Amino acid sequence: MTQTTVTPENAFDLASLFAALSDPTRILIIAALLEGEIGVGELVGRLGLTKSAVSHQLRGLRDKRIIRTRKQGRNVFVCLDDEHVIELFQRGLDHVLHG
Repeated sequence: MTQTTVTPENAFDLASLFAALSDPTRILIIAALLEGEIGVGELVGRLGLTKSAVSHQLRGLRDKRIIRTRKQGRNVFVCLDDEHVIELFQRGLDHVLHG
């Protein structure tokens, strides 16, 4: 593994990324999105939360570039931003399950 210099700027960004992942509801959202793109309405149903609560969490994830959204008519669809998010999530889950 190569050593990377951490600057104060990217240290802040990395801490902000991990902070975005520090909420159990956001973790459940990411877990649901591992299967692929999903409509916000379906996500609300899966999580058993209000649309307002889910939208609030999605906004924070979108601001940190963890998810992307797209509109199709009146419907909003959500997906994970890229493979880095999937890898980060899986590594964290592997670490937790490891013991």
